[in-house]
Amino acid sequence: MCGRFVITSPPAALREMFGYIEQPNFPPRYNVAPTQPIPVVLLQNGGRHFQLMRWGLIPSWVKDPRTFSLLINARSETVREKPAFKNAIKRRRALIPADGYYEWQDAGGRKRPFFIHRRDGHPLAFAALAETWMGPNGEEQDTVAIVTAPASPDLAQLHHRVPVTIRPEQFARWLDCLPNDVDDVMPMLKGPDVGEFAWHQVTMRVNAVANDDAQLLLPMTAEEIAAEDAPVPKKVAARKAPVREDDGQGSLF
Repeated sequence: MCGRFVITSPPAALREMFGYIEQPNFPPRYNVAPTQPIPVVLLQNGGRHFQLMRWGLIPSWVKDPRTFSLLINARSETVREKPAFKNAIKRRRALIPADGYYEWQDAGGRKRPFFIHRRDGHPLAFAALAETWMGPNGEEQDTVAIVTAPASPDLAQLHHRVPVTIRPEQFARWLDCLPNDVDDVMPMLKGPDVGEFAWHQVTMRVNAVANDDAQLLLPMTAEEIAAEDAPVPKKVAARKAPVREDDGQGSLF
């Protein structure tokens, strides 16, 4: 799955890679989380466009989003059949620029975060599905989910699923929804090849969404890992000063 990701490449570099018309200027993000607005690339009116969307897809037929489960991922094996995704896979395919993502591995009863990125250091593009939800009062909300697939044998040691990444030479075909046919794009919905990605353990500070700084990406040393794993000492109650009562002889001090 993919529950947190990172966007650190300069906006100009991403614009060149994805070829969208707009020239957005946005800061690096080191801990992007669900429900936040994220950059999305779509094909509209013959050109590629940059747009911010809420991470967490809401199908157009949902009556009340407050009662609907948060769909941050879409399984590649079932996107053609699931009511939430079967229209989006035909008509609203998108790309999400990123530089890597986090995954958690359960070890010794504690979930340890790892940062996963392309081994060559290049940015990547998550395959995504988008929908615009319209409320009863005419309000609109653009939403998106990341497509996932079974992990390759090397990445499976961290998690059994991974986000699908689309190669630059496949951008045009993935984004072009005019044929309204998904047979040609379904073979793209697979995990990366063995050895294509690398990873390292990072600080558990990434667990808190409020933490969003470059230190989150640094590899952990053995000493730092041991320090994070050390039990937190119990707080010792501070001793209170003895209370003195006024004996009528003037100031207490």
